[in-house]
Amino acid sequence: MTPVHFTFSSAFMLGLTGLTFHRTHLLSALLCLEGMMLSLFIALSLWALQLSSISFSASPLLLLAFSACEASAGLALLVATARTHGSDRMQSLNLLQC
Repeated sequence: MTPVHFTFSSAFMLGLTGLTFHRTHLLSALLCLEGMMLSLFIALSLWALQLSSISFSASPLLLLAFSACEASAGLALLVATARTHGSDRMQSLNLLQC
C-alpha cells in the first residue's frame, strides 16, 4: 500500500470512528460524514488519474454531487431539529415522539 493510499484510507477510517464514537451532537456527525466523503472524493480522483481513463473521470464529480445533496439534507435536518427541540444533541431526539 502506497503512502497516499494509506493516508486517504486512514482519513476515511478516522471519520468513521468519529462518527461511531462521538455521537453527542448532530453537527459533529455531519462533519464526520463530510470528512469521509471528502477523503472518498480525493481517493477516487487520484484513482481516476492513475488509470488515465476517460470513462472513470465522471465518477468523482458524481460522488461530489451526491455529497453536496447529502450535506444540504443534513443541514436542513439540523435546522429543523434545532427549531423543534431547541438543541442538536442526539439524546434529545426520539423517533417514537414524531
